[in-house]
Amino acid sequence: MTDTPPSYTGPERVFSGIQPTGNLHLGNYLGALKKFVALQEAGRECLFCVVNLHAMTMPVAPADLLDQTRQIAAAFLACGIDPKKSAVFAQSSVSAHAELAWIFNCVARMGWVERMTQFKDKAGKDAERASVGLFTYPILMAADILAYKATHVPVGDDQKQHLELTRDIAERFNRDYDAPGFFPLPEPLIQGPGARIMSLKDGTKKMSKSDPSELSRINLVDTSEEIAKKIKKAKTDLLGDMPSDVDGLKGRPEVENLVGIYSAVTGESVEAVLRQFGGQGFGAFKPALADATVAHLAPITQRYRDILADPAEIDRTLAAGAERAEAIAAPILSDIRRTVGIWQA
Repeated sequence: MTDTPPSYTGPERVFSGIQPTGNLHLGNYLGALKKFVALQEAGRECLFCVVNLHAMTMPVAPADLLDQTRQIAAAFLACGIDPKKSAVFAQSSVSAHAELAWIFNCVARMGWVERMTQFKDKAGKDAERASVGLFTYPILMAADILAYKATHVPVGDDQKQHLELTRDIAERFNRDYDAPGFFPLPEPLIQGPGARIMSLKDGTKKMSKSDPSELSRINLVDTSEEIAKKIKKAKTDLLGDMPSDVDGLKGRPEVENLVGIYSAVTGESVEAVLRQFGGQGFGAFKPALADATVAHLAPITQRYRDILADPAEIDRTLAAGAERAEAIAAPILSDIRRTVGIWQA
């Protein structure tokens, strides 16, 4: 019987990133940003990254990439990320991401990466015309996480496969370089209401900024009137009034989605929402949902606009966050170089 290799014994650390690819929406906020703030306020050591190198895997104009990087940083701050408590920075500012990605390219196996379904979804029928970067995207994601030896990663369901790959790479590195316990095997953090917000027009599809219909999503920059209009037009079904219990949501994805949004923006449980609105028509529930959503988002939207009005301050925040991130990543990368035998001055 072989001995179990020792596990990682370093500090707990949370890492997550968001791509700068256009306006953020309610799904991004409830599914990610709101949870980032909760982790920060729970006293976790957190790093929140604008993953602008990932954005380059698809065509993007240089000016747009820079502008959208600032937008994501502004959204972090507007939603409650405190740069004094958490590092907020751009991925490209810390060179360890790119260097470690190359090392992991040499650790990972083609078969592992070929199993990643997101590449197939994004590349579509023109896979041979897709960039190599799109194919190796999950390797860079592994480097993002392990450059800081992050132990926990808030991820959506669509990223769980990539996190499993990160764990495989960490385990293979530890074994191949006879460095048991060097890298942690990061755990996903997926919990609470709002973990997966769906389209307002199709409850079986995730809310997405790439959906051609503006009515499918609520953007963080939407006005109160726009939010109310989108919720009023949100798809429900023809099965009758609001159910009174959770079992009544089965087979009603659009209704379940709207109830989940109400729960997430008010902090009430799904059960409590259904007790309050069960048996009532959508003509009563939708206005209440619109009011609750507007009340929750309005101060965030105003802060977001105020922050965006001062790009120089955003840049200063990103620079300070990069210094904090670099201070963590640099000694880890130095240890990695020694472990794999790369010469360093």
